[in-house]
Amino acid sequence: MPLPDRRPKQLSLGPLEAEVLDILYALGSATVKEVRDRLLADPDRELAYASVTTVLRRLTKKGWLECDKRDRAFRWTPVLSRQEAQMLQSHDRLKQFLDISNPDVVAAFADSLDGERLERLEAIAARIESMRQARGAET
Repeated sequence: MPLPDRRPKQLSLGPLEAEVLDILYALGSATVKEVRDRLLADPDRELAYASVTTVLRRLTKKGWLECDKRDRAFRWTPVLSRQEAQMLQSHDRLKQFLDISNPDVVAAFADSLDGERLERLEAIAARIESMRQARGAET
């Protein structure tokens, strides 16, 4: 599965931003009140309506959400599916790891993996090779 064409301007999320995004994935779309009600399901938590609005606006500015005014309420909707978001975030983390790591660090990391994870890494390498071969056959 290729990376999604659409990409947020900023991939990094704070803990509250990630929690709000998870709520929106669960609901599909939501108003500030609906998100705040979910967040306040924890009786030990206090969070102002304005704080939730700020987080939703910040996620919109970062490119994670779209805002639409329906009737008299604003509704926020994720622009990517949960799977697409996870794919982009994983890709970004792996790229950062490879950008700062030398081959010895990457090899030591791979060597420390358990059998199941090592098999996944080998399957990924095989998939990369087949994708490259398929691209080469197209040209």
